[in-house]
Amino acid sequence: MSDRPGFGDFDFLIGSWNSIQRRVTKPLADCDEWKESSAITRCWQVFGGAANVDEVHFPEWGFTGLSVRLLNPATGEWSIYWVNSRNGELTIPPVTGRFSDGVGMFYDEEQYDGRDITVRYKWSDITATTARWEQAFSLDRGQSWETNWTADFTRTE
Repeated sequence: MSDRPGFGDFDFLIGSWNSIQRRVTKPLADCDEWKESSAITRCWQVFGGAANVDEVHFPEWGFTGLSVRLLNPATGEWSIYWVNSRNGELTIPPVTGRFSDGVGMFYDEEQYDGRDITVRYKWSDITATTARWEQAFSLDRGQSWETNWTADFTRTE
């Protein structure tokens, strides 16, 4: 681990993981129906800890996703980009943020179904063999949140 802010923050994720992924079927529509998929993730480091990539396969959902995480060494802040095999389009803007006290919080402003939203990714409950990721949307600039996707990871190695 480097003493430079942010370097190696995502080293915990390097390797292979199984996970249970749960998604709300209709975000921001007062929907309580969730769909679930197992997933297999492989993550590797690049740029000496200042970036990493993961590929995740969702067999029950029939697609694959890819995350690219890039550290800005001047600010210690991470940018996380997402793309999936269904449309091949990189999500712009990325969510950006950092880790504090073992929890990573990352945000962006975008549109969903024609509405302005704030997006939050949260990494927490990180151990040598487990981790949790959540995505949430806010319609009121972060005053309230609707969690719409969760992933509970277990290391396979």
